[in-house]
Amino acid sequence: MQPTTVWLVRHAETENPHVFNGAETDIGLSDLGFRQAEMAAEWFTSLKPTIVISSAMRRAVDTAQPIVERCRVRHQVEPELHERRIGSLAGTSFSLAEGPWVETLRRWQLGEISYTTPGAESFEEIRDRVFKAWRRNLDDLQGERVVVVAHGVVCKVLLLSLLADHGPADWARIGKAANLSVSELVRTTSGWEARFLLQVPESVARITSDFARLAPVAAAPSVA
Repeated sequence: MQPTTVWLVRHAETENPHVFNGAETDIGLSDLGFRQAEMAAEWFTSLKPTIVISSAMRRAVDTAQPIVERCRVRHQVEPELHERRIGSLAGTSFSLAEGPWVETLRRWQLGEISYTTPGAESFEEIRDRVFKAWRRNLDDLQGERVVVVAHGVVCKVLLLSLLADHGPADWARIGKAANLSVSELVRTTSGWEARFLLQVPESVARITSDFARLAPVAAAPSVA
């Protein structure tokens, strides 16, 4: 039997990418986000996935749907793959230089995986939640080719928890979970191995770059 292959994908750009959009905000995709999703669907056709699994949040479902339609496969929704709960940070402007998210990442990378801010999930809580969802959905998909559409922080917590010789200290080292970034994972007898991590398909990167040149305020840096 062929090994199970999983493409773990962050959703496309949202309608308001300049604020914290946690599990509390079921926001849809921007115009660019819909275009990114279409480009990603075209990219996935040659990979021949057999099933698409996504979070139940609009931004994940709207990213998954073009892949489902283009590849003519089943769509399975897993609510527990939702974005990180972020409490009072929801809807606030984020900073990549200072503030609660920067401090949270600093503490996680130091190994304080139970650390969090009021009302938000810790690394440990996210890991425990998404691990259960991951196993519930993938244990019965031996030999399948699976696209999993989730959220930036969820993707990074999964990668740092699933892969041997990785952990919270490697958060920055493995790169940013940009919109539509893809990680290809293969299940082996000893666990999950990565063929590549957090790579944006060339066609998606190109349309994102083109859009940014035409509308510079539309593109925002990833917070993951």
